[in-house]
Order: sequence, then C-alpha cells, then structure tokens
Amino acid sequence: MAPNGTSEPESPETGADAEALPDLPPATAASHQVVTLGWIDPLHWLSRGWRDTTANMGIASFYGMCFWVMALTLAAVFRSRPEYVMSVASGCLLLGPFLAMGLYDVSRRRESGLQADFVSSLTCWDRHLRSLGLLVLVLIVLELLWGRASLVVFAVFFNTGMPSTSGVVSAVFDPQNWEFVLVYTLVGSVFAAVVYAIAVVSIPMILDRDTDAISAAITSVQVVSRNTGVMILWGALISLIVALALLPWGLGLLLAGPWLGHSSWHAYRGSVVWPMPDGENADQT
Repeated sequence: MAPNGTSEPESPETGADAEALPDLPPATAASHQVVTLGWIDPLHWLSRGWRDTTANMGIASFYGMCFWVMALTLAAVFRSRPEYVMSVASGCLLLGPFLAMGLYDVSRRRESGLQADFVSSLTCWDRHLRSLGLLVLVLIVLELLWGRASLVVFAVFFNTGMPSTSGVVSAVFDPQNWEFVLVYTLVGSVFAAVVYAIAVVSIPMILDRDTDAISAAITSVQVVSRNTGVMILWGALISLIVALALLPWGLGLLLAGPWLGHSSWHAYRGSVVWPMPDGENADQT
C-alpha cells in the first residue's frame, strides 16, 4: 500500500507515461483529519519541494517561465496603470495556485512511484472541472471585490485623480500619507488572508481526492484556523521567497515558482491525513 492509501503502482511506462494515477476513494466530510502542525513543518515542505523540483528540472523550467511572465505582467501594469496593481496582483494569487496544479500532479506522481509526465501535468485538471469551476467562481468574486476595494481606497485618498506610477511611489514613501498606506495595506491584507485561507489546501485536495469545492475550501480554512501560527509562518516564507525571487527582474521566479508549487503540495499532504482502507491513517511522506 502506498503512503497515500493507493495500491502500489507497477513500474512506470516509458515515453508519454500513459499509466494514470489510480482512483482514490471518494472524499467525505468525515474521511479526513486536519493535523496539528509544528513550527518546523514548513521547512520540511520546502525541503521536499526542492527535491521534486530538482528531480524534474525540465517540467519545472516550463512552469517557472509561466510564473516569470506573470511577474513581468504585474510590473508592466504598475508602470502604466498603478491603481490596478492590487487587482492584477489578486488575479495572480488566483491564477498561481491553478498554474501550480501541474506541479502538484508531478509531486503526486513521484509520491505514488510513477514517472512525472509533462503532458499529464498540463491536463490534470480536466477530471475536476466541476469542483474547480465552483472554487474559481468564489475566488474570482473575491478578486473582483479586492480590486474594487483598492480603487475605492485610491479614490478616497486621491480625489483629484489617480496618481501616476511615480506618484504612487511618492505617496507610499511620504510620511504625510501614512493613513493611505495603512488603509491600503489593511484592505489588501484582509482579502489576501481570505484568499490564502481558502486556497492553501483546497486546490491540491481537489486534485488528490476529487472532493467538492465547498468541502475543500472548508478543510483549507480549518487547517489555517487550527494551525494559525504555523500557517502564518508558511505564508510569510512564501512571501519572503517570492520577494527575494523578484530581484533582479523577477528572474528568481524561474526557480522559486516551481519550488513553492511542489512545496505547497507537501503542505497539503502534511496538513490533511486520509485514512487507509483498514481505518488506520496513511503515513505522510
């Protein structure tokens, strides 16, 4: 029996690796357990994610390029329409986890003893369209509300018109505009926290067990609420790695993007335990 409760797979095929991952038992509200995490666990997730990245550098390079293009798009928006930066950033927060779904598939295959396959990583979402569609709808609504709230903040503090890029930078570093910076940060933090709590576990959970979007989102929120400190640390580590990867020209995302994607899979596997068929919990990898 494999660690995640699936049957032990046969030797992987060569070429396109047509062998699919075995179907797991359908998820139910009582079929999983949220784990109490330790402060060292995020470092374990990063370590396992790094091993997955280095083991599949070809696939990692493709997804790293996608993350880099997202960063370049965000920078271009900041230069031309700075008032939409928060809206586009929230869109990146929405797109990022779904883009990382291909990386989750690679990590899941490695965990199950199958060969990682690029084509499978691109199409792993096609069997979960209903659940993903509902989750996408919820996150899009949050993204639109976030963008609208950001525009309202700008409109309140810059009622003479939206500032230019240089005007935004000056406003952020001007001590006289501390109210604007505080309100803008608080609004962004609230929406970022909600999106993070809903998405941090839900998307890999849907890929792993084809659960419905509501159950996956509730489980994700439960993980964050039960392990608030550890999950804040995990979010801070993600933010720190992304911030460092943005210098210079965002080139660090070519490596940091897939690394964090793989690590996020292990964050899910370390946070949610599924029972074995005999009722015993599956060991986490």
